[in-house]
Amino acid sequence: MIKSMTGFGRAEYSDEKRRITVEIKAVNHRYLDCSIKMPKKLSFFEASIRTLLKDYIQRGKVDVFITYEDYTENNLNLKYNRDMARAYYSYLKEMAEEFGIENDVRVSTLSRYPEVFSLEDADVDEDEIWSDLDKVIREAATHFVDARITEGENLKRDLCDKLDTMLTYVADIEKRAPQIIEEYKASLCEKVADLLADSKIDETRILGEVTLYADKICVDEEIVRLRSHIGTTKEILETGGSVGRKLDFIAQEMNREANTILSKANDLATSDIAINLKTDIEKVREQIQNIE
Repeated sequence: MIKSMTGFGRAEYSDEKRRITVEIKAVNHRYLDCSIKMPKKLSFFEASIRTLLKDYIQRGKVDVFITYEDYTENNLNLKYNRDMARAYYSYLKEMAEEFGIENDVRVSTLSRYPEVFSLEDADVDEDEIWSDLDKVIREAATHFVDARITEGENLKRDLCDKLDTMLTYVADIEKRAPQIIEEYKASLCEKVADLLADSKIDETRILGEVTLYADKICVDEEIVRLRSHIGTTKEILETGGSVGRKLDFIAQEMNREANTILSKANDLATSDIAINLKTDIEKVREQIQNIE
């Protein structure tokens, strides 16, 4: 199946401990460029998140937004720092002796000194958090890929329609080619007859001139290659996968063949057809830029 590079996916998970929301959106990009915005508390999962996303995304400028609400944030541990309290008391006692003043330090006083008591977060179970986070990211990524597939199928139908139109233009150019030669031959014979008046026309020389002209404007090879490129593009679209770069290269080759036909065209009707062909090739190239 064909996937578009634009897409959006969202998922949410919550329980009595936490609530996690993940949103993924993407636009066109030549390579995979992934930006992850999340709370600092989850930053140590970034490498794992990037690895996980590669299972779902090959190309595109991807923005991932993760919000995290911790319902256990009030689960704090009170820590008593004995060494710090002992140091404070020792210095206070030393000060009392040095200055000959009463040591009136009480427990309540000592407890208010910095770092004697401190609050620390309860131990975090990283494996448990990752288990939940992994689940919700995969769900969001699945929705994201589904959106890309839906858009990709629309792109595929549009591209196939344009490719069929291009085949029609190629057939028209092929049909027009022998007519151009016959018209040139008739025009050449008429000009030579006017110049020679009653003299006999040398048919051999006329045929030789026509042959040279036919060889000069011959687009048979270009037509064969264009049909081949169009057929290959259709096959790739049917096969699917991450084929955007491949299709872009083929579109460049089709454009090159159309340019050659246009440069060889010594006929207004053929030029008009070739211009229409180039226009559709450019439209195809633009659409292909949206394919992963």
